Amino acid sequence: MSLLTSKCTLVPSNFFDPAKAFDVLSEVADLDEGDQVRHIAIPSYDAVLVYCDNPESSAYSKDNISSGDIPMPEMFYILRDLPRCSEYNKILCSWREGLLFMGIAQGKTLLLANVFSAADFTTAEYFIFLALKSLQLNPEVSTICWRFPIGVENEMSLYRYFKAVEQL
Repeated sequence: MSLLTSKCTLVPSNFFDPAKAFDVLSEVADLDEGDQVRHIAIPSYDAVLVYCDNPESSAYSKDNISSGDIPMPEMFYILRDLPRCSEYNKILCSWREGLLFMGIAQGKTLLLANVFSAADFTTAEYFIFLALKSLQLNPEVSTICWRFPIGVENEMSLYRYFKAVEQL
């Protein structure tokens, strides 16, 4: 169950002020009327995830509506599950409803947490390889992990570049 929103940012815990959460998020995202800004601690990275929550938007994944649970943003789950990746270079992605959610870490050090607009899987791959290149990580010695199935064709496409492709 996820809130599929690209309106999120990660703030180091030492610099986070709950009273300024709206201002912090509005610096990196265009907020709409009705958007509610919320935040949640990510203790494993000593950070706070600030995100937009608008239950009337299409940002909720379809499995949220009937469950009654409070949905968390997909980026929360990426950051929560990133330590579960077994390799030293940890790459965890989720591609849903035209958004690529990506977290990259080396050991316990978070290097990247971002959301990209990717209408198709080729675009998602572009952002993955661009992120790895900018961080100087070699996909040939890395395993890429996914929170949800990406389909056999997409998985095979990634196998040409990565040591392994796994689903958590």
